[in-house]
Amino acid sequence: MAIPRNKAVLATINEEGDSSISDKSAYREKLEARLEQWRAEIDKLQAKAAEASADARKDYEDQVAELRKQQDEAREKLKELDEASDDAWEDIKDGVEKAWDKLGDAVKSARERFS
Repeated sequence: MAIPRNKAVLATINEEGDSSISDKSAYREKLEARLEQWRAEIDKLQAKAAEASADARKDYEDQVAELRKQQDEAREKLKELDEASDDAWEDIKDGVEKAWDKLGDAVKSARERFS
């Protein structure tokens, strides 16, 4: 499941009234948690591949390889978010969300395909 677009991340405002750091931190934590859930789902698919017939195993392995690639791309976007200044992180949020949507859709598709 992808993080819904345009859904505001709840943030706490620090004493100076600057919510950007809190927003970024909360947003990152939410993304990291979702990435971990997807990692677990990909690991389950990989375990199923080991038990599958030779033909099915090839399909599983191909799908898992593609998911791992997209997972790496999502991690790179997370790294970009980490490296962005507190003022600029909002600007890269769209790219991060696109990567998350793409990975979420791919994990869902693979789960449905191999269930």
